Amino acid sequence: MESSAVVTPPYVGGPLRLVPFRALMLAPSRIGDPSSARAFARPYRDVAARLERWRAQGQMTRDEEPALYLHEYTAAGITIRGLVGLLDVSRRAARAEDRAILPHEGVYPAQADDLADRMSQMQLNPAPILLVHRGPAPLRALLARVQRRVPEHDFTDRNGQQHRVWPIRDPDELAAIADLLARETALIADGHHRYAAYLRLHTRDPGSASDYGLAMLVDQEDTPLFLGAIHRVLTGTSVDDVLAAAAAVGMGVEETTAEAAVAALDPDHVVITDSDRWAVLKVTVPPDRTAVQLLHDQLIPALPYGPRDIRYHHTVDDALAQVGPDVGVAVLMPAPLVDRILRIVRNDGLLPEKATSFQPKPSLGVLIRSLHDG
Repeated sequence: MESSAVVTPPYVGGPLRLVPFRALMLAPSRIGDPSSARAFARPYRDVAARLERWRAQGQMTRDEEPALYLHEYTAAGITIRGLVGLLDVSRRAARAEDRAILPHEGVYPAQADDLADRMSQMQLNPAPILLVHRGPAPLRALLARVQRRVPEHDFTDRNGQQHRVWPIRDPDELAAIADLLARETALIADGHHRYAAYLRLHTRDPGSASDYGLAMLVDQEDTPLFLGAIHRVLTGTSVDDVLAAAAAVGMGVEETTAEAAVAALDPDHVVITDSDRWAVLKVTVPPDRTAVQLLHDQLIPALPYGPRDIRYHHTVDDALAQVGPDVGVAVLMPAPLVDRILRIVRNDGLLPEKATSFQPKPSLGVLIRSLHDG
């Protein structure tokens, strides 16, 4: 198999388990500081020693008692709360109905290997992967009671993110959370390659700290992550090429103004432009598909020329800055719907690379897991 081939990572089998751990936390003045990222840089074998020096200097703390953590953060006016713990990755799902974690993108094996090697050398999970689910009402009620307590940590980091953290150590609360999570299924929102790296670390050393990986579980019914689009730039092709391909696969096409094209963007319409010409493509999306899948499965293969390259941008302005009549075409995408993604992955489907952008993500350094702690 080529190292560049995208593969589906294995499925973790249920029950879904988040296990308490002893968290490391950078000092608030360090969280969100770009210089702090250098603490996790090469050589990776020195990372644990660097962080231990920071702890001795009061720049990092370590909890002495294991806990699950309710972590709330606010960025750009959006507040997210999630339950942070160690995700049990030690079981594989034998049947579809046994799956506890649902990836929605494929991964590159070489990248997963690199991340696994890096975490092994650091002896750390530097940040949690993000999982989303529509949690049961009793779990929301339990976490609401936790939230009414005084948080153990309450601060604003160097990025301007506001954070509140409540450790959960009460045995009865932990038992209730475990029972309520056991029947849940979660979608990976961010961290597919780190998830795959967790699985590789477990395969290398089962029955050890590698049975677990750090994860944050967000309830979309409570504080939903914003799901945005990721736009495409097709270099080496033209608006005429895209229009011809659209006609060949039966998509409706209407050339129009920039203002009208952007206004038409929705789950069944995508916009193409070279910054000079603008057109709207009518994409009839079945209930078990998304527009981005049809773009990659139907439209791009039908192009008469190119693209030489596909580049990805999170904002319209960034995509438009990369195109021109002699350069390439921007494809402005609608944001996919969370429930549609869940329907697709539950039916064994995957979305193309960089199909989703779940935001906001927490700053690095709020909750870190040391593999030395088990």
